[in-house]
Amino acid sequence: AKGDRTRYRDARLILIGRHHDAAEALVHDLDELNRLQSVTDERVREFERLCMAVAILGELTDRGLAVISGLGERLLAPILAAALRDRGLPAAFVDAGELIVSDDNFASAAPLMDATRTATRGRLLPLLDQGDIPVVTGFVAATADGAPTVLGRGGSDYSAAILGAALDADEVQIWTDVDGVLTADPRIVSEARSLPELTYGEAAELAYFGAKVLHPKTMLPCIDRGIPISVRNTFNPTFPGTRVVAQATNGVAAQRGGGPAVKALTVIRGLTLVTVAGRGMMGVPGIAARTFTAVAGQDANVLMISQASSEQSICFVVPEGDATKVARELEATFASEIRQRAIDRIAVERNIVIVAAVGEGMKGTPGIAARLFSALGDKNVNVIAVAQGSSETNISLALAAADADAAVRYIHAAFNLGG
Repeated sequence: AKGDRTRYRDARLILIGRHHDAAEALVHDLDELNRLQSVTDERVREFERLCMAVAILGELTDRGLAVISGLGERLLAPILAAALRDRGLPAAFVDAGELIVSDDNFASAAPLMDATRTATRGRLLPLLDQGDIPVVTGFVAATADGAPTVLGRGGSDYSAAILGAALDADEVQIWTDVDGVLTADPRIVSEARSLPELTYGEAAELAYFGAKVLHPKTMLPCIDRGIPISVRNTFNPTFPGTRVVAQATNGVAAQRGGGPAVKALTVIRGLTLVTVAGRGMMGVPGIAARTFTAVAGQDANVLMISQASSEQSICFVVPEGDATKVARELEATFASEIRQRAIDRIAVERNIVIVAAVGEGMKGTPGIAARLFSALGDKNVNVIAVAQGSSETNISLALAAADADAAVRYIHAAFNLGG
């Protein structure tokens, strides 16, 4: 968008070279190879033409970004399909733009599931019925009139879930680089182990609070159709990984009887705690509403909320990058109350993390919070704020960043999550 034509021309040469090399290494039939390289060359020419337009206009629109960012999938998927055919497997390349019909939010599109279901079943079921293996691009989609879009963060896994739901699949498999979902980050807890099973609710809580194996939106199409998700390791394909299901196989009651109440721990870093406090807040209606209206006006994501029962303070956690603008907006919102000393201050405490303990077995099980606080208190780890959802499947703790790793290890040991 800055008008630099040298960089995209260099990128064109790199893209052609890398994809030709990959094709030559994987595909040995010369006719197939020539067809594949022609497809690669044409797609890279499209990329170059779009980059030229961006350079001339000096502007990159979301629509242009969708085309450019989806290029990698559209280059690689035909190579994979050709490589499978080269090994005697009946594979067919399919562009997901023919299958996933989305809205026109080009850079982070949402699927229109009814239209997607019709298109997917019409295109893929005949291939499957004749024994072909569809090799479908991840991440990309298209509007009803064919304009390319992309599904945003976690888009390739999301694509798999969307297509699985459209086809009423028995299971959606997500292949990643770890042995499923672990009880904690193994870089923090060496004894962390893979969980054989999670519920949708547990997996969603873990994803929201920082576990990177599954993006929260990936699960939505599968939840709607009741389809299990299996998270497996590409580099350890015989390992069963983690199966994410609607309801635990043995039921929550069985978990209470002997299974783990807490299933896993996760950490979100790079956060700030913002506190609105003052004796003049007590019994005054609308303080919380005004607080979070102000925060929403700054497009800040609130990750955790805790309010004193005396109504004298509200604290919440936001990403570090949003803290300054949120604090300024709150000072403006409550300027009158601050002048009158009804609100004492808008306090900002940086270098905060959230440690979340997740497990449906916590629901109705007494003593979980006590064990958690005891594990930290015995090791002199201070809990700055705490929140628990009404579902009772998650307890979130705001801690100083310096205490994060130790806190995870102490809680992991206290609940014997290493087995």
